[in-house]
Amino acid sequence: MISISNVILVHGAWADGSSWAKVIPLLTKKGLAVTAVQLPLTSFEADVAAVRRAIAAIDGEVVLVGHSYAGAVIGEAGNDPKVVRLVYVDAFAPDAGESAGSLFAQFESAPLSAELRPDAEGFLKITREGVDTLFAQDLDDAEKALVHAAQGPINGGALGGVLTRAAWRGRPTFYLIGDQDQAILRAEQEKMAARMNATVAHVNTSHVPMLSQPDAVASFILKAAA
Repeated sequence: MISISNVILVHGAWADGSSWAKVIPLLTKKGLAVTAVQLPLTSFEADVAAVRRAIAAIDGEVVLVGHSYAGAVIGEAGNDPKVVRLVYVDAFAPDAGESAGSLFAQFESAPLSAELRPDAEGFLKITREGVDTLFAQDLDDAEKALVHAAQGPINGGALGGVLTRAAWRGRPTFYLIGDQDQAILRAEQEKMAARMNATVAHVNTSHVPMLSQPDAVASFILKAAA
C-alpha cells in the first residue's frame, strides 16, 4: 500500500528531467503523482530554488528523489516539512557544511573525472568516450548517443554548493547503489549510505540506472513511498 502519493524526481548533472522518462510511467501506473524538476545547473542556489518551487506547488507529503549531483540539492531543499522521505540514486549525500565537490575530493578517484571538459565559462561536459565507457556503459549505442547529445552541462561552481542543514538527518532515507558506477564508485556510495543509516539496495548498473534498469529504480521509489 502506498502511504505517500507525491514523488518529485530531481536529475543530476549532464541530464534533464527527461532522464526519468522510463521511470515516470511505472510510478504513475501505481497511482503516484510525479513531478520531474528541470534544474538550471547554473548554480547550487538556483537548483535548490527550482526544487523548492516544485515542492511548494504540491499538496500533501512528498518523497523527494535525487540522482547524482541532485543528492546535494535534495539534501538542502528536502528540509521543507512536506518532504517526509528521501531517496538517493547513485547520489552525493553531503552533511551540513559539505558540498558534492568537497565529498568528491575525499573519494577515491573515479574514472569519469578524466573525461570531463570545462568550457570558457566554467560549464562541464562529458566526452563521448566518457559517456560510452564510464557514464552510461550499459545502454545501447543509440541511447548513449542521445545521452551525450542531450547532456546538460553543469557550472562547476554548483558542485561547491554547501548545505546549511542536511535533510537526511531528520527523515527516513533510502539509497540505491549502482554497483558498476564509474562516476561515484560503489565503495563511496556505501560509505555515504552507512553514514545516513539509509535503507540500501544494490543494482548492477552504471551511473544511470533510471535509464538502464528503470523497473528496479521505480520499485525502490515505491518502497520508499510505502
